[in-house]
Amino acid sequence: MRIGILTAGGDCPGLNAVIRAAGRKLLREGHEPVGLLRGYRGLAHRDHRPLDHEALSGLLPLGGTILSTSSYDPFRHDDGPRLVREALGRGDVDAVIAIGGEHTMEITRQLHDELGLPVVGVPKTIDNDIVGTDRTFGFDTAVHVATEAIDRLHSTAQSHDRVMVVEVMGRNAGWIAVTAGIAGGADGVLVPEVDVPVERIAATIRQRHDRGKDFSIIVVSEGARLAFEDGRSTKIVANAETDEYGYERLGGIGGALAAELEAATGYETRVVVLGHIQRGGTPTATDRVLATRYGVAAAETVLAGAFGTMVALRGAEIEPIPLADVVGVKGVDLRLLELAEVFF
Repeated sequence: MRIGILTAGGDCPGLNAVIRAAGRKLLREGHEPVGLLRGYRGLAHRDHRPLDHEALSGLLPLGGTILSTSSYDPFRHDDGPRLVREALGRGDVDAVIAIGGEHTMEITRQLHDELGLPVVGVPKTIDNDIVGTDRTFGFDTAVHVATEAIDRLHSTAQSHDRVMVVEVMGRNAGWIAVTAGIAGGADGVLVPEVDVPVERIAATIRQRHDRGKDFSIIVVSEGARLAFEDGRSTKIVANAETDEYGYERLGGIGGALAAELEAATGYETRVVVLGHIQRGGTPTATDRVLATRYGVAAAETVLAGAFGTMVALRGAEIEPIPLADVVGVKGVDLRLLELAEVFF
């Protein structure tokens, strides 16, 4: 079989480890892995590269993706479905392993259901927000980066008696914020799932100062809302425009929150936006192992002919689940937020 492998959506630590694992498994079983460049655009526009042993060498610690990525959706382009049908008709590939987030999994399901594309999905995102799987690769690396940043900010915040607001990624799920907040000993965490009024955070900071703690670290997810006790609640976006696929360009909640906290408390407040640094660099050992398990499982699922599925981590095991079950966004476990609040 000739198996196409693609990476779509945002980049993520561990993508190359999945490509390596899936490709090596397919080669071992006598099949031909092929890289489809820039997501589904590579399938539609015949932009391929071979994935032989040489191409798959040295990928395990490498960040980013050797296949490049995009959010190309064939159904958003007039000629997209036709180009995919033609690719299948020509026999460009016999099946596809699609590595991506919840948007990519929805495209993949639609391609399987409507065009008959023989496909297996692999859940990828630093946000850990894909329904159906306990954990996504890339999440551990992002949390590690955010935690290290919080650790470093403790010393400078304490030296200058400052409040530090740390804005992390996560879009509409607070997994990175709450997990890094717990690991880094933050004094407050704001997530999209729960509105926390500015007045309550300010009161917590004042209480810390009353106890002799002259600094505070507040972690906020980029998709959290700026909320107040009078009921006002606003999601902050980087600008009013959306991207080409209609997604909000999130960013700016950290600065808005910092300004409100400084006005409410009178304490000097600074903001640090970690941004894409959470996506970059080498994956942690945990993500390398998880990505390798996902890649091998995806190849095995393709060879078993179990198409229209996504390989998912369920407890200690990875198993295929129907793409039809991968719907929506997996919000943060609020028990983690309750755990974090013990220390606020």
